[in-house]
Amino acid sequence: MQLTFLGTTSSDGNCPTLYVTDRGTLVVQGYRITDPGAVAQLQDLLPGETAVEIPSELLHFAPAGEADDRPEP
Repeated sequence: MQLTFLGTTSSDGNCPTLYVTDRGTLVVQGYRITDPGAVAQLQDLLPGETAVEIPSELLHFAPAGEADDRPEP
């Protein structure tokens, strides 16, 4: 998988950051959610999956319609 940097809201080069892949998906770099109460509220979290917290400002780097262009599962 090849990642292309889209943008960050960090001023010092740390996370959070948004990338697009050569597979037409997005990768989000953020702080892993470890609070047990918050993790318990996630729906259908599969083994190998995690959830990250990002500021909403990071989403303005997302290409318009990116999610709409993905093939149906």
